[in-house]
Amino acid sequence: MRNTTIIDIAKKLKISASTVSRALNNYPDINEETKKQVKQLAKKLNYWPNPIARSLKSNKTNVIGVIVPEIKHDFFSSAISGIEEVAYHSGFTILVCQSNEDYEREVINTNALMHQRVAGFIVSISQTTTNGDHFQALLDRKIPLVFFDRAFNDIPTYKVIIDDAKSSCIAVTHLIERGHKKIAHLSGPIAMDICKQRLKGYKNALKKASLPIMKELIRYGGLQESDGYTSMDSLLRDNIIPDAIFAVNDPVAIGAFQRIKEAGLRIPQDIAIVGFSNNKITSLIEPPMTTVNQPSFEMGKKAAEILIDMIEKRKNGYTNKTVVFEAELIVREST
Repeated sequence: MRNTTIIDIAKKLKISASTVSRALNNYPDINEETKKQVKQLAKKLNYWPNPIARSLKSNKTNVIGVIVPEIKHDFFSSAISGIEEVAYHSGFTILVCQSNEDYEREVINTNALMHQRVAGFIVSISQTTTNGDHFQALLDRKIPLVFFDRAFNDIPTYKVIIDDAKSSCIAVTHLIERGHKKIAHLSGPIAMDICKQRLKGYKNALKKASLPIMKELIRYGGLQESDGYTSMDSLLRDNIIPDAIFAVNDPVAIGAFQRIKEAGLRIPQDIAIVGFSNNKITSLIEPPMTTVNQPSFEMGKKAAEILIDMIEKRKNGYTNKTVVFEAELIVREST
């Protein structure tokens, strides 16, 4: 059964389709009785406007495209809630896609949302993204774009981030102040900027404490729990038992946590451990895990506020401005 159209309503009321359209959109030149008749019949016939057709006519939509690596992790689900909060109060809706940490899927999502004629994009890139051509294509088409948390630095647009290097330095300094000297770092993909910055913070903390930077204590992997498990396992297989672990994020820390427990080592008596992001699970495991709290909800809100401002003021995104939020170390029993 085909959908009811404006033309169907117009025929039944014996008025023009343009009058129906103006009545549905509350144009002041349409009298109240006509508006009432049109809206009642539209409801009776279960009429819904076609957003794609409307966007083609007006060259404007009220939908924001959001692309995140994974929805299941607390950081991104909380950020999405912040985005939706601002979008809702500004008359926008959001359409969310996840890349599953895959560059090719991220490109497909970007193109799909672009063809849906979304008004703008809010994106956190995947761990395998090393090419930003699909993002540059958005700017070339005058489509506003804002990055949050994980940004592609070669694309000249707004970014909403934390100071990863500073936050990591604080976390590792905490371990040093607790008396730890043989601190391993379980890093993420070596080419990813947040991983570079957190590695930089780790090294800065060691340098400030005049502790050596030992390459064998730095393990590179991905950003999943399995990567943390594998990296911790590689240390143990190499007969390296650090007295503390600083992980690039909470999932990696949880994976390492599991492997440490399997090895019969105690946390924090044998190995202390610090994560990054403050996922809910870090407060529920035993012992609860020290972690860096990122204000994800507020970062999502700010990204949405910036994007909507760009949309409404018709800015195309060629402003390389970075908004930096403060992160906070949450000290728990794992250290």
